[in-house]
Amino acid sequence: MTGLRERKKQQTYDALSEAAIALFLKRGFDEVSVTDIAEAANVSKPTLFKYFPTKQDLVLHRIADHQHESARVVATAGVPPVRALREHFLAGLVSRDPVTGLNDHPQVLAYYRLVFTTPALTTRLHQFMDDDERALAAALGGDLAGELLAAQAVSVQQVLSRRNWEAIDAGQRAADRYLDAVTEAETAFDALPLG
Repeated sequence: MTGLRERKKQQTYDALSEAAIALFLKRGFDEVSVTDIAEAANVSKPTLFKYFPTKQDLVLHRIADHQHESARVVATAGVPPVRALREHFLAGLVSRDPVTGLNDHPQVLAYYRLVFTTPALTTRLHQFMDDDERALAAALGGDLAGELLAAQAVSVQQVLSRRNWEAIDAGQRAADRYLDAVTEAETAFDALPLG
């Protein structure tokens, strides 16, 4: 059970992020200052920085919550790595996990539009993806074969997620995109070496 102190910290963390994202969506990332966010969340700037070291982290923590997920999936799976990653991605499509790009909730679409159209956020996102690739490579043995397979697997996930998001952003409903998303995921993962 979580103690009162931890619950309060989590409430502050969530309030800061929600206030920041609401402001960013309304005014644009570059038009919102850290002071604006602290005021909206009713905290001081030093308190804000205790929870989020950078302005970008206020947005990308939602993606960071999935950091090293592929490495964890591979490390805990009782099946070959590519099969584990494929099953995990397909399960994400079923549940409409935003990480798969197959989610048409307006807030999710607005969030991804913010991330993909803001250079500072895109740069930070690429840093997360590079870290994920390194973690997956380590989970795959850390040798050349593991590094190559990790690079391919992360690229597959990125391309599939981007294609889903672009289709949804262009107006296709997630339910209508689902079968194509599954077919593309199966094709892409089947093209990977077995590892």
